[in-house]
Amino acid sequence: MEWVEDIAELEALYGKPGIASTAKVADHLTPLYRKWIMRSQFCVISTVGPKGTDGSPRGNDGPVVRELDPKTLAMTDWRGNNRMDSLRNIVADGRISLMFMIPGSNTAVRVNGLAKVTTDAEICAGFEVEGRHPRSVIVVRIAEIYTQCARAVMRAGLWSGDDQSTGLPTAGDILSEQTDGAEGGATYDDAWGARAAKTIW
Repeated sequence: MEWVEDIAELEALYGKPGIASTAKVADHLTPLYRKWIMRSQFCVISTVGPKGTDGSPRGNDGPVVRELDPKTLAMTDWRGNNRMDSLRNIVADGRISLMFMIPGSNTAVRVNGLAKVTTDAEICAGFEVEGRHPRSVIVVRIAEIYTQCARAVMRAGLWSGDDQSTGLPTAGDILSEQTDGAEGGATYDDAWGARAAKTIW
């Protein structure tokens, strides 16, 4: 297999980006980028740390991030699996990328920057939901923000409305496979679904 290991070779293969690919980049929340991101209830955060990279989905029943100022976003860390992969990476290496998506829109908005984790009581209290506070908040300083080409979402037919989940293995199935049946299975799926519905925050 042949590998591309030289940046000049890569650039020769693809050519230069068009003006639309570079002129759209901002270093802060402009009015229209703000409008777009504050409509998004879902994003994927990507981080890097000593043990490698991590991509993690984040969602909310309102905006998935909050604006602290035009250069700064805040994201709660609600109840999860306590692996803390993203948080560990951020503490070790603050580089972060966010990809925001909105059902029905083929556009994705990307943010690259630096992040820190805070347990500041005032900030955490500001995200209160039904009397619950997040244990920590991720604060992201924006370096660049831009739209992503819509072709990938269009090719995937992501918002076609088709349910493609029939026959997929469940989380319980996968856990059972990984533990030789010691954990997981249908019992796990049934119990987790009921528990998650009660403890979404």
